[in-house]
Amino acid sequence: MTALGRTGVQVTPLGLGAAALGNLYAPVSDEQAHAAVQAAWERGIRYFDTAPHYGLGLSERRLGAALRSFDRASYTLSTKVGRRLEPADGTGDDRAHGYAVPATHRRVWDFSADGVRRSLEASLDRLGLDRVDVVYLHDPDDHAEQAFREGYPALERLRAEGVVGAIGAGMNQAGMLTRFVRDTDVDVVLCAGRYTLLDQSAAEALLPEALRRGVSVVVGGAFNSGLLAAPGPGATYDYTRAPRRLLDRALRLKAAAERHGTTLRAAALAFCAAHPAVASVLAGARSAAEVHDCAEQFATPVPDAFWQELRADGLPAGEGPP
Repeated sequence: MTALGRTGVQVTPLGLGAAALGNLYAPVSDEQAHAAVQAAWERGIRYFDTAPHYGLGLSERRLGAALRSFDRASYTLSTKVGRRLEPADGTGDDRAHGYAVPATHRRVWDFSADGVRRSLEASLDRLGLDRVDVVYLHDPDDHAEQAFREGYPALERLRAEGVVGAIGAGMNQAGMLTRFVRDTDVDVVLCAGRYTLLDQSAAEALLPEALRRGVSVVVGGAFNSGLLAAPGPGATYDYTRAPRRLLDRALRLKAAAERHGTTLRAAALAFCAAHPAVASVLAGARSAAEVHDCAEQFATPVPDAFWQELRADGLPAGEGPP
């Protein structure tokens, strides 16, 4: 377990990202979702991350229901604020946002102080739990002014009041997360997809700055939404079809991993975990089998010769083991 920043909030090196439990891309049954959380627990995972955005609250409801059978003090739970859910009269589904759920609610961008508190209260109600340990401002890309002026100070007050243990921001970009690290007193940032075998943009400023300032980094999107898990026709990168140049690079990485008796999945996870600023790597999974596979890959040592070949061939190895 590793502490987030200077807080007492602890996370395991491997965490479970629960977007898929909100029916990301395709439906998942309640039973499958519950089994995935149970499998994570069996594999020693004690950090779980969710958000209202994931399936219009479905991920929070399912994750909370699965976790209620465990001692609340024995795991760490994070959720996010910035998108409030309001009831909607429309029909149809939420597939335009990537989730196979009925469009019972609509998302409202709101990084105001009141919006932060209302969002957290609604999340606690869906989770059925008395608290969350970490709260992130979720994707404030187009709402920077309000997020820094109102949303972040609201999180600071929640932390000071003891409502939450750690605060931060979660985004799919490194630039604004670096600003949060430099200009605020966040404990942790969640960086999705920007520190992987295919994209190391977070290594330019975010990771070094976080390390200097004692801010923890949680890495999400280690597989870049699928391409580094199973490169091939139809593979996705950042939630859309992977461009040919990235597919070719992923296939080269996969071939190199196999030459050294390992897997691309193991290498992708090891790469993210190796940087000293990284406290935890979130793996998304929609079934018990996927959880077990992620845990096994994460625990599999990647041969030094693999990293050496990557460097010799000019492929990114970043902070991967020498």
